[in-house]
Amino acid sequence: MNNDLMDSVLKYDYHPPEECDLCGGLMIYKGIGEYACDRCGHIMYDDYGTVRNYLEINPGATTGMVAKATGVEEKAIKNMLREEKLEIREDSRTFLSCEGCGKPITSGRYCEACSKIAVAAARRKKEKEEQEKKKEHVQGILGDFVISEKGRKRFIREDEK
Repeated sequence: MNNDLMDSVLKYDYHPPEECDLCGGLMIYKGIGEYACDRCGHIMYDDYGTVRNYLEINPGATTGMVAKATGVEEKAIKNMLREEKLEIREDSRTFLSCEGCGKPITSGRYCEACSKIAVAAARRKKEKEEQEKKKEHVQGILGDFVISEKGRKRFIREDEK
């Protein structure tokens, strides 16, 4: 996934309503994109709730159709698919491709096979970072304490530096 798309996936807020259209009260999140006013109980929806409600009435609609009918940007709808908030139905004319191999998928970033590869790569990267941290010097009572490979000095006394 390119960095621009990744940033938008991680930072997209789906425009939650902050105050009630009817009385100006504070909107409280109730779940699945739905908000209720703390004063009058009026229900409002963020972009996700709006799209979800539209798709319940119009199953199989394309991202273009949903965007046009709801006013939610296609980019936001695609982010919802990548975040696995929505899933493409088999009878839909909309498609999504695996970022690893290009195979058609219904939601997320990767197909099952590429997902396993991505998880394994992330695990290896994390393990490598943890190993690098273990090699760092830590100041101790007896001097610098070095956590490193077997056979190396563990302590470096002040007079040996």
